[in-house]
Order: sequence, then structure tokens, then C-alpha cells
Amino acid sequence: MGTGYFKPISISLSPNTEKDDNLLVLKTIFSFGKWKKGKAIKKLENEFCNYFNIKYAISFNSGRSSLFAILKSLNLEKNDEILLQAFTCNAVVNPILWAGLKPIYVDCNKDDFNINTNEIEKKITKKTKALIIQHTFGMPADISKILEICKKNHLILIEDCAHSLGAEYKEEKVGTFGDVSFFSFSRDKIISSIYGGMVITNNENLAKKIKKFQEEINYPSYFWIFQQLLHPLILNYIILPVYNFLDLGKILLVFLQISHVLSKAIHKKEKKGEKPNYFPKKMPNALSILALHQFKKLEKFNNHRKEIADFYYKNINDKFEKPKIFPERKSVFLRYTLKHKEAYNIIWQAWHKENILLGDWYTSVIAPYDTDISKMKYVLGSCPVAENLSKITFNLPTHINISLKEAQRIVDFLNNF
Repeated sequence: MGTGYFKPISISLSPNTEKDDNLLVLKTIFSFGKWKKGKAIKKLENEFCNYFNIKYAISFNSGRSSLFAILKSLNLEKNDEILLQAFTCNAVVNPILWAGLKPIYVDCNKDDFNINTNEIEKKITKKTKALIIQHTFGMPADISKILEICKKNHLILIEDCAHSLGAEYKEEKVGTFGDVSFFSFSRDKIISSIYGGMVITNNENLAKKIKKFQEEINYPSYFWIFQQLLHPLILNYIILPVYNFLDLGKILLVFLQISHVLSKAIHKKEKKGEKPNYFPKKMPNALSILALHQFKKLEKFNNHRKEIADFYYKNINDKFEKPKIFPERKSVFLRYTLKHKEAYNIIWQAWHKENILLGDWYTSVIAPYDTDISKMKYVLGSCPVAENLSKITFNLPTHINISLKEAQRIVDFLNNF
């Protein structure tokens, strides 16, 4: 390490939590009786209804559980086909597999990393029942064209808003265009309660089925909830300060995950298409308390992300291909994504020379890199643009704990690369 910095600039190790969040976590740990049931769950659902001006919001313990609940509530038959884009995470694919359905991959655009609308209809068959659109890295997809395709082909439109809470398309919030939408509050999303998810819809019949699904599943275990509550405290105050000092932080993080003191963002079973026993579950009250607190700071978080993204736009030189600007789309920049033919080398050098953890979403066409893509039913070569993007893209952090001074360090490293 050539910088002398002990605490790294990190893109994804619990970046969203501030001091007030960590104090709330500590307080919640000592409110054991309110970990599972409590008023915060319904309050969080109501806040989503109000924010989106939508009729129904149903919470779950993750975005995966949310999508699984949606798919199980659509009355689909085994091996019905669900269209989704490549250049995504196994967290989107797995609920399709768990529901006994068949994922059909559509290539994406190189300009916005979202589904290529010109490729969708080529993949539609008599078995195609729904289309999942992912607003990748917080950039809204081409929704007008997608709505036309869904209407013409009688497809259910599911919006994956895991990256895009607060983003807008033609001055309307993403999540309000589809038949149903879902969100994630995991550790590196727009707001974070370490785990958590939400479904929103205006479809009364579908909402009833999803609500029934929610009522019939259990809360996660007390131990699982405790793992999540520990996460921001251990990461922020123990692991990150010594993360790259003789690799102590990395070693400690791995040890705590192996010993199950902390949970991983993605379970090893998910990399093989299998379902861990903590999906699907209800959203516990303890995590709802954290999500509610962060939801109040949504505008502050997204304004900060835009400020940092604007700084990158203005100061990174032109040897890197920057995100394209679409006037009708308001991105929330969960990640600021650059393209360069030496993306892997840039990520490696940033870490080993500057103690900067740049993002590796997605270094595989279905992330993370060690996912068994054959178990995801993906055929290599079927989505060439997505496969190429996985080799040439990398992400810069935009979260609330990245200062302009730290952004300048990142810019200086890139411009001198």
C-alpha cells in the first residue's frame, strides 16, 4: 500500500450508515422485545404508499423475498418464461428459479446498462408471461418503449427498483409504471437496513395475494436479525479502520462471516440457484426501524449522490467513457459507472496502490463472479453486449460517506492511470 491511509475508500461495505444510524442500531439491539413484531413495519409500508402515491405496499426481509412473493402470486404455471436482462445479479434470477419458472435473458444497451428494447420481442414465445426491467445503477430504463411492448404482447411488467429508489422517468417516479414493483434495502442500496425489501402495486387483486403470501410466511430468526444489527457497528468501527492494515480487517471480516457472527450479502447456495432458509421471510420490526430512519434521509442521500456524480462528470478525463445523459431520465446514481478496456487492472491497482475499493458490479454477466451461470440457465454468447460490459465497466462510489475530498482522490488516481 503506497498511501499510508488505513481506512479505505469503500464502495459497498455498509456505506450508507451515518452516526445517527449506528446509534439507532445500538438502541435497537437493546430493544429485544421489538425485534420481530412492532409498529415500524406498517409505518414503513405506509410511508412507501405516501411517497409513491400508490395504494398498496407490502414489506419483506429482502428484495429477493419481494420478487419471489410477486412471482408466486401471479398464478403462473411451471416453466412459464420470465424475460429479464443479462448484466444483472443472481438475486434477480434466483427467485425465478425458486418459483419453478424459466429465466429468458435479453441483451442490454451499452449506453444505459438497461434492457435493449429492440431485443425484447425476439425472445417472446407463447410461454412468456412477464418482463422484469432493472433500472441499472439507478438509471431508469426506456419505459415508454417497454410499456408499448408489454401492452402489445400482454406481458406483466415487473419493475426491479433495487438500484433506483427516487429515480424518475419523465418526472414520474420509477416503480409506478409497472403492474408491480419491488425495492431492496440491503447494505449497499439507496437506503439500507442491511436487509429488507418492499413490493408496491395499484393492482388490488395482486396486492391481496402478495399480502396473503406475506401473512403465511414467518419472521426471520432472532439470530438472523442480530447478525444484521451487528453488521454496521462491526464494519464501521472495527473492520473498516484496519481493513488494509496488514489485511487485518479483511481477515477479521472473513472470520466473522465463516463463524456466522455476520451474514454474507449473498449466500453460497444462491450462487448455485439454491434457496437459503432465510428467504422468503417477513420484514422484521428491528430492520423496519432502521429503514424508516434512512427513508427520512432519502432526498439528502440522493442529492449527495448527484453532487458526487456531477463532480465525476466534470473532473474525470475523456480516456474513460462516462455515463450517457438522457434528458427524460433522472438517475439517482447508486453507482457512477465508467467504461475502460482495462477495468480489471484499474480495480486492482486502486485497491493495492491507493486503498480505494472501486465497484465490480458486474464483472460477470450474472454477478457475483463465482456464480455458476449454467445453474442460472444462462448460455454463454447469448447476450454479447452484456458479456462485453462485464469486462469493461467499473463503478465509483457515490454514497453519503464519500466526501468531495475523497472523490478528488479517486479522480486523481484515474486521471493519472
